[in-house]
Amino acid sequence: MINRINRTIAVLLMAGTALTACSKGEEKTATAAGGDAVKVGVLQSLSGTMAISEVTVKNASMLAIDEINAAGGVLGKQIEAVVEDGA
Repeated sequence: MINRINRTIAVLLMAGTALTACSKGEEKTATAAGGDAVKVGVLQSLSGTMAISEVTVKNASMLAIDEINAAGGVLGKQIEAVVEDGA
């Protein structure tokens, strides 16, 4: 149940991020992303005491990115995840 909630939250966050990137205009998005991909930051604690809960959120975010890319991406551009540990 918790994994389903985390996945739903991650998908909603990813959709919001994608829509925000799209709303800034196609020209600015293409420039910021290098024209090939839209970079999305995934900042979670992957080490330390918070890792037990946040690795799942990172995995849900990656799943959402994979699903969005499989559906054609955002405005025809693939999403590229930039994963960083909050530590």
